[in-house]
Amino acid sequence: MTWIININKCMRCGGCVSVCPTAALELRDNVIRDEKLCKLCGLCDQACPVDAIKVNKP
Repeated sequence: MTWIININKCMRCGGCVSVCPTAALELRDNVIRDEKLCKLCGLCDQACPVDAIKVNKP
C-alpha cells in the first residue's frame, strides 16, 4: 500500500490531520506523515475536500 499527497492540490485545511486515529499526520508547510504511526486506513484520503491525498491499496 502507498500514501501519496499532491502538494499542489493540498489547501492545508488540516482535515486529514483531525481525522487521523493514530496522530500520524502533522500540518506544517505541507502535510507530514509519520510512517511508523500511519496504518494506511484511508480516513485522511476520505476527509480531503480536494482529493490531494491518495491511499492506494492493492
